[in-house]
Amino acid sequence: MENKSFQKPSNAFIAASWIALLTGVIAFIVGLWNADMELNEKGYYFAVLMFGLFASISLQKAVRDQLEGIPVTNIYYGLAWFSTLLAVVLLVVGLWNATLLRSEKGFYAMSFTLSLFAAIAVQKNTRDSQQGDAEG
Repeated sequence: MENKSFQKPSNAFIAASWIALLTGVIAFIVGLWNADMELNEKGYYFAVLMFGLFASISLQKAVRDQLEGIPVTNIYYGLAWFSTLLAVVLLVVGLWNATLLRSEKGFYAMSFTLSLFAAIAVQKNTRDSQQGDAEG
């Protein structure tokens, strides 16, 4: 890895990332809780959210590892991309076929997107903070 000037993320950005993550996840879950849909459908959307969060964090780690010269197998790297895209496709297909109002579909799509983006930001901040602590 090259010797680059490194700056830890600001506390404001760390807080904003966590707030965005919690807002997205809690909104999605509260929406499911209050939704007028079968329990198995609620379970599907919840599982897709959890899968998406895990996949997006895994993808961020794999991409960052490669950029920093940390070995990442092609299989893992490809699986991280595939899993993240699959989570998005599963949500889109589920919402496309759901008997929900368009505003409800939009709500789930936006809270899902916010959650995935924020999960990536939180993972990045965590890694940057640990790297900053290690460099002193």
